[in-house]
Amino acid sequence: MPTVSVKWQKEVFPGIEIDTSQPPIVFKSQLYTLTGVPPERQKIMVKGGILKDDADWSTLGVKDGQKLMMIGTADEIVKAPEKGPVFVEDLPEEEQVVALGHSAGLYNLGNTCYMNSTLQCLHSVPELKSALLSYSDTARGNGIDQASHNLTLATRNTFGELDQSVRPVAPLQFLQTLRKKYPQFAQQHNNVYMQQDAEECWTQLVYTLSQTLISDSSESAALPMKQLFGIDLVSRVHCAESGEESVETESVYSLKCHISQDVNHLHEGLKHGLKTELEKASPALGRTAIYTRESRINELPRQVHKVFVYLTVQFVRFFWKRESNQKAKILRKVDYPLELDVYEFCSDELKQKLQAPRQMLRDAENAKFGLKAQGKASGSKENEGSSSSAGESSSMDIDKGKCYCYFCLYFILVLLVFNAAVSSIPKKQLTGVYDLVAVLTHKGRSADSGHYVGWVKQDDGKWIEFDDDNPNIRKEEDILKLSGGGDWHMAYICLYKARMAKSKN
Repeated sequence: MPTVSVKWQKEVFPGIEIDTSQPPIVFKSQLYTLTGVPPERQKIMVKGGILKDDADWSTLGVKDGQKLMMIGTADEIVKAPEKGPVFVEDLPEEEQVVALGHSAGLYNLGNTCYMNSTLQCLHSVPELKSALLSYSDTARGNGIDQASHNLTLATRNTFGELDQSVRPVAPLQFLQTLRKKYPQFAQQHNNVYMQQDAEECWTQLVYTLSQTLISDSSESAALPMKQLFGIDLVSRVHCAESGEESVETESVYSLKCHISQDVNHLHEGLKHGLKTELEKASPALGRTAIYTRESRINELPRQVHKVFVYLTVQFVRFFWKRESNQKAKILRKVDYPLELDVYEFCSDELKQKLQAPRQMLRDAENAKFGLKAQGKASGSKENEGSSSSAGESSSMDIDKGKCYCYFCLYFILVLLVFNAAVSSIPKKQLTGVYDLVAVLTHKGRSADSGHYVGWVKQDDGKWIEFDDDNPNIRKEEDILKLSGGGDWHMAYICLYKARMAKSKN
């Protein structure tokens, strides 16, 4: 490329390289940055006349070291306003985070979208972030291995970076500790880290946090992850051949939506997931037999103090295909609701507990539309008669000992005042109704390939698609299109937040 100098008015600009593979308009753009003369006003003298925008450099004979002359008037310099506009980029970073309205994205460090989408969905749980903030560098307890401790610290630090940064975050510390704790996420093929299953990453991370985050609650057996995500199932295991029957209990952190040709909606998939068949040894028959396991939710995640609880639903979309020796994907469309009611999946005991809060929730929602809640009569003739009888008895007692009665009345009055003060404190109770707050989706044909994305609902109701380091604002109708049926993103994990009923103690 020849290097020339250009004289304009009284100035000379030496050492300007001309890329002869590009049209002259590119050269004029270079001069515009130096002189402020727009390309359309530039008159550059070359062999044969004035340089045209589409001229062929090879015919102009421009030589290295040649001096060119340019004529033209620069644009008028616009005076700066007395008070310049303040752009979001010019604000302090902590103020930029507030103005942006959502947290930062995460850089893809090489097939790590499975990890990024998991972190973004769990990052949407403020109660989990609070529990992590209280976890100190020296909080490692008895029985907690160093790798689990480090992974918890890395999760805490990554969540903190997401909250404080407007630029994408590189979760390198988290990735390194995750691979050290769970080596399957460090698998390579041809010296390239492989794509992994986001559900496995979610499950392993939740399990680790359930071991390391110890609750400050007085309930010694209660852990924050159990309070936030834990589900207790009670199962009736029955063998039709032998008539054997038993009851089993287990704690899980998610409900499974099994997908078959008969499943078109999440509710149907959950029913399939709660009724399964298993083969095991039968003491009565002396051999293996087929048992049917019918499970019901016996306890939902418990609300503690002011903590909201969450329900995780996994769509079982992948199965092992022997022919191809990989996880194949079920592409069938399965619709899921923005509002999930799990009442029908609960045990009779839990249904009984939920009835009163559900009625309070209905009354509160009816009140929004100006409908009155159904109330009960405050008294009856039998109560009035009983009160009258008690009044006569009290009169007789006063005649016997007025001082003793005055003391009792004073004591009762104190109890009534105390009870009124306590009952005025609102209490939140579970209703079995949940609202969708996050969706983790997969796009592709296999769990070990394709692309994972996290979709998170913000406090103002808008949704953010966290596609690695590129967050995008989405509408609610976009979320309902993630139900599958093609090669587009489809829901793999749904996170629901409990809708509480406010009552008085």
